[in-house]
Amino acid sequence: MDFRLRNVILAGALAVLATSAVGQEEPSPPPASGAPAASAADTGRRGGSPEDRAAATRSFLGLGIAPDKAAAARGAPLFQQNCSFCHGPQARGAEGPSLITSDVVLGDDRGEHLVPFLKKGRPEKGMPSFATVSDQDLKDIAEFLHLQVEDVANRGTYHVLNILQGDPAKGKDYVAAHCMSCHTADTFAHIAGKFRAPDQLQRGWIWPNRPADHSLDITATTKMPDGTTLSGRITQISDFRVTLVDGSGQTHIVNRSPATDVQVKDPLAAHQTMIMTLKNDDMRNITAYLETLK
Repeated sequence: MDFRLRNVILAGALAVLATSAVGQEEPSPPPASGAPAASAADTGRRGGSPEDRAAATRSFLGLGIAPDKAAAARGAPLFQQNCSFCHGPQARGAEGPSLITSDVVLGDDRGEHLVPFLKKGRPEKGMPSFATVSDQDLKDIAEFLHLQVEDVANRGTYHVLNILQGDPAKGKDYVAAHCMSCHTADTFAHIAGKFRAPDQLQRGWIWPNRPADHSLDITATTKMPDGTTLSGRITQISDFRVTLVDGSGQTHIVNRSPATDVQVKDPLAAHQTMIMTLKNDDMRNITAYLETLK
C-alpha cells in the first residue's frame, strides 16, 4: 500500500479512536443508511483470539506487518537516548513532531526506508544524522516506532476489561419494559451462548449484525408519479436517488422528486433510537442480565 494512502487511513482511524472506545463507554451510533457489509475489522472485533482481531484490524487499516516486539524492546532505550528529547518518550511529539503519522514511519515495514533516512537525517530541519549508529540498532528503533503506531491505531490489540458490572435484575426489568414490544422471549433464549465473550454480546444486542439472508436489511416502497409502486431492499440512498433490489434480484434506480413518495423501513430503527438515549448503567445492567441467559 502506498504510504501516503496508509497515512490517510490511519488519520481516519485516529479520528474514530478520539470519539469511541471499547467496553463500557457509550456505543457508537450505527451507519445512517444502507445495509453495511461485514468488514475485516468488524470480524476481528467480534470474534477470534486477540491475535486474530489484531491481524484483521491491521489488514483493514493497511498498517502493514506486525511489529517485532523483541526488536521494539531493544529499540526503546535507544529511542529514549537519541530521539525522545525531540519527539517525546512514545514518539507522540514534543519539540519535534509526532512520528505516529509520519509518512516515512508508515511507509516502512522492517527498516528499509527508516534506516537510510536516519543515517542521512535532515540537518536542514534540525534533525541530526545517525550515520554512526549501526543498522541493527536503527532497525530496532524502527520497530519501536511501528509498535507505537500499532498501540495507537489497532483497536484489535486492546484488552477489554470485565464489563459484567451491572445488576442483572435491573437489566431484566429494562428488557421487559423496553424490548418486548418488538421481541419475544425466544429472541433472548440462550443469547449469551451465541457470543464468545461479554463484550461481543454487548455489541451484538446494541446493534445486531444484518445477516446475509437480508432479513434485517433496510427496505423502501416508492410510489411513482404515475401511481405505480416499487419495493425492495436499499443498496444505496441519497437526497437525489434510491437504488433498490426487488424480490427477483433486479436492480432499480429511482430518482427522487417532490412527486415521488419514498417510505423507508429499517428493522433496526428501534435500536438506533435506543442508542441515542441508552445510559451507561442501563447498558451494563442489560449486558449482565443477558449474560445469564446461556
